[in-house]
Amino acid sequence: MEKTAKVYRERLLKLSTTNVADALDALSLKGATFGIRPIWEGSAKIAGRAVTLKITAAGLTPSKNHLGVNAIHSADAGDVIVIDNGGRLDTSCWGGVLTNGAKQKGIAGVVIDGACRDIDDYVEAGFPVYSRGAVVSTARGRIMEEATNVLVQFGGVQVRPGDFVLADRSGVVIIPHEKLEEVIAKAEMLYQKEEAMVADLRAGMSILEVDNKYNYEKMLK
Repeated sequence: MEKTAKVYRERLLKLSTTNVADALDALSLKGATFGIRPIWEGSAKIAGRAVTLKITAAGLTPSKNHLGVNAIHSADAGDVIVIDNGGRLDTSCWGGVLTNGAKQKGIAGVVIDGACRDIDDYVEAGFPVYSRGAVVSTARGRIMEEATNVLVQFGGVQVRPGDFVLADRSGVVIIPHEKLEEVIAKAEMLYQKEEAMVADLRAGMSILEVDNKYNYEKMLK
């Protein structure tokens, strides 16, 4: 990962998806997804540039490669693979072999608008996977790769190659790459304000006093 991307990744990993979602709201940007969470309890928080993968239905037009292979091959260490399978839960679009290929490449993790399988393999590899659910059915004969590194929709949000992804236990947020510095700076400010509020509560201030002091209802203004 190039130096600038590495710095942004480190800054994001100090924040939560909720900090970033609030910053996006404050800046009138779309980026907060829904319904996609860690598929196994030990999945680490991940942040990195998006490598996108668009899935379509299998049919008479054959696939050239097994889905995900091109995304793994094109990704750099620290990137996050973002899979658009339209939220489908009836078939997997990520599994154990792909996980081991991504792990070997140094990819930070994968986020899936759809389902995955082979969860035990993720646990064994220590590889973070976020998805809508798990299913045992293979992708073969059901879905195939349409394109890699193209515009996709993910959890209701537009994602382009090179946009930034942050995922933790609360979910997944997408940050437009040209707004990255602005969004992170705003999220850092909101994080510091919330930390100050928690410190005052732990020091004995009442919740009403804290609310009045920090104007919590209008914090995003």
